[in-house]
Amino acid sequence: MADNTTVVEQDVDDATNKMAIRALIPLLITFVLGTLCLQGFNLVFQQVGADVGAPDQASLITAFPSLVLGIVCFIYGSLGDFISLRRLVTVGLIVLFVGSLFGFFANYFLPANLWTVIIARVLQTAGEQVAGSAFLVVATKYLKNSLKVIFFGLYTAAYQLSASIGVFAAGFLSTISWQFLFLIPAVTIIFLPILLKNLPDSNGSGDKIDTVGFVIFGVATAFLTLFFSYMSWWMIALAAVLFIGFGVYISKAKNPFITPAFFKNTRWLMAISLIALFYFTNYVVSPFYNAIGGALYNMDSSQVSTYLVWAFVCAAIVGTSSGVIIGKIGRQAGIITAACLIMCGFAGAAFCVDKGFILLTLCACVLYCGVGLLYSPVVSTVLGTLSTEESGRGVGLNDLVMNVSPSIGIAIFGSLLAGVPAVDEAGSAAARAAAATGYSQLLLIAAGVILLGLIVYLVFRKHIYGTK
Repeated sequence: MADNTTVVEQDVDDATNKMAIRALIPLLITFVLGTLCLQGFNLVFQQVGADVGAPDQASLITAFPSLVLGIVCFIYGSLGDFISLRRLVTVGLIVLFVGSLFGFFANYFLPANLWTVIIARVLQTAGEQVAGSAFLVVATKYLKNSLKVIFFGLYTAAYQLSASIGVFAAGFLSTISWQFLFLIPAVTIIFLPILLKNLPDSNGSGDKIDTVGFVIFGVATAFLTLFFSYMSWWMIALAAVLFIGFGVYISKAKNPFITPAFFKNTRWLMAISLIALFYFTNYVVSPFYNAIGGALYNMDSSQVSTYLVWAFVCAAIVGTSSGVIIGKIGRQAGIITAACLIMCGFAGAAFCVDKGFILLTLCACVLYCGVGLLYSPVVSTVLGTLSTEESGRGVGLNDLVMNVSPSIGIAIFGSLLAGVPAVDEAGSAAARAAAATGYSQLLLIAAGVILLGLIVYLVFRKHIYGTK
C-alpha cells in the first residue's frame, strides 16, 4: 500500500539515479568504517587514557570528537547546497586518511600521547562525517523517490551494525594494540576514484559561502554541545547569546546561508520536533542496562554488552528491511509502528527489571527494532517538507537535532540515574526492590517521551504532509 499523502515530489531521471547509487555504496561503506572506529574508541578510551599516562583526562578522547561531530553534521549537510559534493567528499576522505595514518604512526612507533590521539580522532571524525552527510544529500537530491526510504533504511542499519561490530573490534584489538583501531577507516581512500567519477561536480546554487553565518552558528553549536558534556552554565548562556546573534544576523545579512523564512516553514518545524522527541532517549538504553545489570544482576559492562549486541543486530536487520516495509505500509504507518515498538520496549523493560536479564534483552530487541524502522520514514518525512534547493540545510539541521536531542536526554536521564537508590554490598531484598523501582520509573518516563512524540505526530501529521 502506498503512502497516503498527497504531496507529489519531483522524481529524477534514470541516469541520475544510477549515478547516485554508484556513489552511495562507497559513501555508505566509508560511513560504516568511520562509525566503527568511533564506537571502538568510545569503548576503550579509558584504557587509551591509562596507556598514554592521562587517565584523568581520558574522557577528552571522546569529548572532542563528539564536539566536532555535532558541528560538522550541520555544516557538511548545509554546504551541500552551495558547493560541489565532489570537492567536499574529496577533502573529507583525504582528511580521514591523514588522520588515520597520523594516529597510528604517531602513537605506535612513537611514545603514545594524549593530544596526538585527540588530534587524530578529531581529523578522523571530521573526515568520516563527510561521507554520512554526503550520503543523505545524494539520497535526497539524486535518488528516485521510490528508492529513498530504502537507502535511508540502509543508512540506519549500517550505523547500528557498525556500532555493534565496533564494540567487538575494539575489544579484540585492545588485547593486541589499540593503535590499530586508527587504521580501520584508512582503506576508504580507495573509493576516491569511484566517487570522483559519480558525484556531481556542481551542486546547489554556487553562491558565495556565508562564512560569517557558518562561524556564528558553528561556535554556538560547539558551546551547546560542550554544555551537555560539562554542564557549565556559562556555556549555555554563551550559546544562547550566539544563537540570538545568529537570528539577528540572518535577518540583516544580504545573502545568509539560511534565511528567517526557512524557520517559518511550520511543516518543517512540526516534522523536526518529531526528531527531537523520538531521539531524545536514543543514548539512554546502554547506561540504563549497564546500571541495572550491575546493581541487580552483578554483571559487568562486558557481560551486559554480550546481551545488548543482539538488540543492535535486530536494529540492523529491521533497518535493512525498512525500505521494503515502508514501501508496503507507507511512512505514516511506519512511524506509528516504530514509535509503538520503542515505547513497548521501554515499558516492557520497566515491568521486567527484576524478572531476568534475558527478558530485559528481549525488550531491548523490541525497542531497537523500532529504532531501526524509525529512521527511514521520519527522515523522509522531515526532508519532504523542504524544497530540493533547501535539502542540504535540511539534512544538516536534521543531523544536528538528532545529535543534540539525545545529548540533552542523556544529561537529564544520567542525573536521574544517579539518584536511583544504590544496592548495598549485602544485596538486601529491600535495597534491591528500591533500586528496581527506581529503574522502572526511569524506563516508564522514557516510554512517556516516546508517547508524547507519537501524540504530536498523530495530531499534526496532516499539516506535516500538507494534507487537509
